[in-house]
Order: sequence, then C-alpha cells, then structure tokens
Amino acid sequence: MSGYRPGVLMGNWKEDACLEEERLRDFIQKRDRGELLSQKINRFNDNLLKKVKLSVSTDGFVCFGDTVMLLSPSKEPSTRHEVEMCGEMTLALNLEEVSIYSPVSLHAPCAVSAITTTGAVGRNTFCILSVDGAPVGEPVKFGQKFGLGTTGGFSAPMFYLASDHRTLMRSAKKSHLQQVFLTDEPSYLTCWQANFLDPQMRLEYEGLPVPANCKLIITHCHTNRGLAVPRNVWGRSFFGREYEVVCHTYLDSHRAEEDKNYWVIVTGNPGAGGGAMHNRPEPQPGGTERNELMR
Repeated sequence: MSGYRPGVLMGNWKEDACLEEERLRDFIQKRDRGELLSQKINRFNDNLLKKVKLSVSTDGFVCFGDTVMLLSPSKEPSTRHEVEMCGEMTLALNLEEVSIYSPVSLHAPCAVSAITTTGAVGRNTFCILSVDGAPVGEPVKFGQKFGLGTTGGFSAPMFYLASDHRTLMRSAKKSHLQQVFLTDEPSYLTCWQANFLDPQMRLEYEGLPVPANCKLIITHCHTNRGLAVPRNVWGRSFFGREYEVVCHTYLDSHRAEEDKNYWVIVTGNPGAGGGAMHNRPEPQPGGTERNELMR
C-alpha cells in the first residue's frame, strides 16, 4: 500500500498512551489533594450551606461574641411580581464563580449580597466583634462601634464586613452606590454602629443596650451611611438570583430612614426546636401555636 508507514503509526500510539497515562496521574494527584472541581464545589456547599446554631440571648440584648444573622425584614409588595423581592432577606457572603477555581477556599475581597434564605447557614451568619476592648458577653450599646465577622462556614480565615467611599473605580456593580464587601483586614473601614429606628428618639437611646430581634438601623462609622438592600437591583451568583447590598441612607419626606435601611439582628430560639427567633411560632390564646391552627 502506497504511503503506509507502520513505524509512524506505532510512534503515535505510544505518544497517545503516554499522554493518557500522564493525564491519569495528574487526575489522581489532584483527587488526592482535593483539587478536582467537583471536590471544590462539594466543599463549598458543605461549608457555606451547613446549618449554624445562632447564639441565644438570655437578656434580650445583642452581645459581643454572639453568632447572629442580619435580616432585612419583609415589606408589603405593591404588585404580585414583587413578592420575592419584598420578602425577608439575610445578609450573606456572595460566592463568585472565580472563587471556585481558586486554590484557596475563600479570598479577600469577597462580595456580599442579600439572599432569600432565612435559615442560619455558614454563609449568612456573622459574629459581633468588639473593636474598643469590650469583653465577650457584654451588651452592644446604641452608638457603640462593633465589627461583623464571618468565616462563611469554613474554619478560617475570618472576613470582616467593610465599606468605603464611592469612587470611579470602586462602587457597587449594578447601582453604582457605595460598595459593601468583606475583607481580611480589620480597620476603620470595618466599624459599624446600631442606631435606634426612630430618629427623634435616637439621642435618648444612645448608650443603651441594643435589643435583639428588633428593627434598627446599622450605620457605617467611617462614611456615616446606612447599610441597605435596595431590592430592585439583583444579579446571578453561584447560588442563583441574589440582591445587591449597599451603603446608602434612604430618607423619606420626614427625614427618617426608609425600610430599605431596616435591619434585625437575629438570635437563636431558646425553645426545644432551636432555629432563629424570627421563625419562632407566635403563641395563640389557649396555648395553641399559629402553625398548628393553619394545618
């Protein structure tokens, strides 16, 4: 047969076999090191979505060292299309797709978003941190600086909720308002304070303990802007549709913050069922819980 060269065919077969053997060795090494994409995705899911036990408030106040959720309370939708965006949302670590291919679990800076998941999991639970030497277990006061830290469900490192003034190079992706993000370095950019909901009573409440599971305003100390969920701005993340979180104070005609700035610091339910206080069934007359009446 004209042009038939068996030596060339044999050489190509050996080369292909060597490449396959090298790929197999590389696969086995990555698998043993836990570097396969499927392993990374499973590891993210196992940590970011694992259930977390919230701290139980014995005195009704938020204390340093508490593990809590930051919940944006629901509001009445004006149309049926707004039902999802008007429901309860929690502040959460936003896993961007690029993080899946990173050799480390999480890296700073890390994005945050508001999610419709209101159960306590790794990605939406935060620890109340002292920044002025206040001991663990001491109640946080209105007007007092504190930090908000999270590990996203991983053992380490700790990331701190932060913000900074808007610039041409640094702003929220969709709304272009002041950006909120997570960083691995605590600083003046990671300091926050709680303010009483009613601005006319704010001075009277300054210095008093912050109650858990009640609506309040969370303000960024460095820029004096309120943590907010605009709710009309959303994007796609690794977990689906999530809503943008910004630092911006929305004021109504009475110079009071709008519900976009409302937050609830959620603690654990001391009852036998556990969970979070905002999911606790309301007691009914005669000792029957609301959930039982609705069955």
